Amino acid sequence: MENWKKNYAFCLMPTRKLELFSVFLLLFSLPLFGQQKIYIPNGSFEGTPKIGAEPKFWQACGANSTADIMPGPWGVKQKPKEGNSYLGLTAREDKTYESISCRLPSPIMKDSCYNFKVDLCRSAEYAGYNGQGVFRIWGGNSYCDKVQLLAVSDPIINYEWKSFVFSFIAKANYEYISIECYYKKPSLFHYRANILIDALLFFELCERA
Repeated sequence: MENWKKNYAFCLMPTRKLELFSVFLLLFSLPLFGQQKIYIPNGSFEGTPKIGAEPKFWQACGANSTADIMPGPWGVKQKPKEGNSYLGLTAREDKTYESISCRLPSPIMKDSCYNFKVDLCRSAEYAGYNGQGVFRIWGGNSYCDKVQLLAVSDPIINYEWKSFVFSFIAKANYEYISIECYYKKPSLFHYRANILIDALLFFELCERA
């Protein structure tokens, strides 16, 4: 009887080892699943509403590139789509436009496909910068570095929040992104415009076509 118990316990050992290995493999895999998304720091642009200010983790791309944390400044009254605040950017008739940049917690990877969603609209009142702006986002290797244009919207005509979905394939690794308000193309002249931006939360891996 004693020998039977020993033999039975011996037969169970591989099963127990397999169970332990399966648990270990699952725990090891959890961080890998998390890498399916690259979360954008403060992608809802939280901060105290203020003229000429960048939300936490974001930097202005030049002296003429100061963003505005909304709502409130310049008569902009839209309620936030995500959180308590959002971003306002403008473009000007003198060919200057506003852009801000942040560093990603993990890089966009070369040859990978990504999807992302962002909520965009425009304001009917923005200190005279009331034209239709265009949302553009770049990938780069330092703050405000613009190596690859990852996505560009049509001119933003809606005054209420609307979700826009974009896809891109990275041509290189990028640790930084920059977003900007630009002009519609083609256009015979540069003009005053604005865009409001909220809920730019993450990039998500997708399958290449």
